[in-house]
Amino acid sequence: MQTLILVAIAGLAAQLVDGSLGMGYGLTSSTLLIFAGLSPAVASASVHLAEVGTTAISGISHHQFGNVDWHVVRRIAVPGGVGAFLGATLLSSLSTASAKPLASSLLFCLGIYVLLRFLLGKARVERTGRPGTRFLVPLGIIGGFIDATGGGGWGPVTTPTLLADGRLAPNRVIGTVSASEFVVALSASGGFFASLGGEGVRLEYVMALLAGGLVAAPIAAYMVRHLNPRLLGVIVGGFICFTNARVLLGAMRISGSAFFGVYLFIVIAWSAAILVAVSRVRNEADHQSARR
Repeated sequence: MQTLILVAIAGLAAQLVDGSLGMGYGLTSSTLLIFAGLSPAVASASVHLAEVGTTAISGISHHQFGNVDWHVVRRIAVPGGVGAFLGATLLSSLSTASAKPLASSLLFCLGIYVLLRFLLGKARVERTGRPGTRFLVPLGIIGGFIDATGGGGWGPVTTPTLLADGRLAPNRVIGTVSASEFVVALSASGGFFASLGGEGVRLEYVMALLAGGLVAAPIAAYMVRHLNPRLLGVIVGGFICFTNARVLLGAMRISGSAFFGVYLFIVIAWSAAILVAVSRVRNEADHQSARR
């Protein structure tokens, strides 16, 4: 019973992070279930089944707060579902360890770009229009495939890429990614069910994750709607760097005090960037008030 309560709390925290930053639910939840003794495939299957419920509520909540661009959702969700189903049915039993350092390197660089873009550049979106189909289809397939094979990855792949593209405001990126993840989670669950069968899912863990996630989803959507775009972009960029640094350090065989030192540097730099962003947000608000 204590384990289920902890899983529910982790589900709440994971959805709060995922719904407000556009990433983190699968990574956080899968890590916890693997730590509890589940195999990676079973953990990923359980997480994706829980995500069918949490992403539905998250998508509805983001829609109510005006965070979703349904034009983009329609063009990224379907290829994302295809990639997730293929990853779950064909490659869920294969190791993706060799690909993780490369993917994390790209994501880490994207995280730095996103952080600096919103910290030093203009807070508003600088490009007009929406991402096109030729951009969204491959992005969806890759994001869905990585999500199914790695136990999470839809947000870490799609959110920084759409933020770096610059044609959607940060709150619209996060809401759109969260809403489209419903199709990805549903497709991945179907693929896992086809390959593992019903016995491959731990329903008690699914229900605990789902309970925590349902509580957090509306709260996260509200936070995204009311956070300043500059501050939100800096938070997301730093979070991308923070979560991908572990894989990079592991690939470089950095451990012990050096590992701790690098992470401490990342945390300090990220915290400083947030403080600078808060200061700039206040200055911009004061400037706008003075002009009025």
